[in-house]
Amino acid sequence: MQYRLLGLCAAALGAFAPLVAAQECDRASIQAFADDYVAAHETGSLSNLQNISEDFTYVENNKTAEITTSILSKALAIAHRHTIVDTVDCASYSELIVTHDAAGAPAPYVIGTQIRHTPEDLSVYLIDLTVSTTGSWLFNSTRTLEYASKENWSLIDEDKRDTREALRQAADAYLDMWNNKSAIDAVPWGTPCVRLEGSVYTGSGLPTDSCKVGIPTNNNQAPNSHRRYVTDVTYGSISVLCIFEHLANAPDSHEFRMENGKLRYIHTITLANSGFFAAELPQPQPAPPARYRIRGDSSARQG
Repeated sequence: MQYRLLGLCAAALGAFAPLVAAQECDRASIQAFADDYVAAHETGSLSNLQNISEDFTYVENNKTAEITTSILSKALAIAHRHTIVDTVDCASYSELIVTHDAAGAPAPYVIGTQIRHTPEDLSVYLIDLTVSTTGSWLFNSTRTLEYASKENWSLIDEDKRDTREALRQAADAYLDMWNNKSAIDAVPWGTPCVRLEGSVYTGSGLPTDSCKVGIPTNNNQAPNSHRRYVTDVTYGSISVLCIFEHLANAPDSHEFRMENGKLRYIHTITLANSGFFAAELPQPQPAPPARYRIRGDSSARQG
């Protein structure tokens, strides 16, 4: 298998717009490749990644990189995983939380990955990752794992699902708050709603939990640009990878969950350097059993 890189800088990310499909793409096939992608992280091997497009590009933290020497070359124990599938734009998004590598050594990462497929043959033409680790914004993967594992991102009943348009409008309104004060009122705030920002959690399990805690009060900042979307109405979820221009062009991932037209959960991964919990893992610890869950699958997988 050969991987051919295209030249790319952050300003050119908008060129990777989703390819338009004549009909919905096969969910099972997109899910299967996402499974193979996670397996590549677990083994540190690319051997299972098949059906790669001739014009394939690998992007890590908004820059092209060589996939053979990327984060995928490290064998990691995936402690938590969830995946959504966009059958309209032929794409998937996976959130991975890691505290140790496959050998049990400390290896803290939180990774958000969009994978895009060509509609005609579902070959993969883009793997686009935001990879955070110690020193990233409010980073502590152990705490992130603790909070994320408690949430319910299960399948939403068909008659209660929000539309793709509603999910997109909610995500855009939220991300517009930094440069547009009126966007605050356009966000469909839910109660309860909790935001997992790095490893900081705005909720405490109360019905009054709010995602409005800590939202921007300066609404004249540079915009959050170069947004790339993956939307799965069956789980009420939309992933947005973007550039936080006001944080020195920091790579960023936001994922939103909506229930009954209102925001319920928000997860963020941002690579701005905050120095938060810089001494996260002072002593090596044994690796916990690998357990990860696809959204909608309530059973933990052991392996």
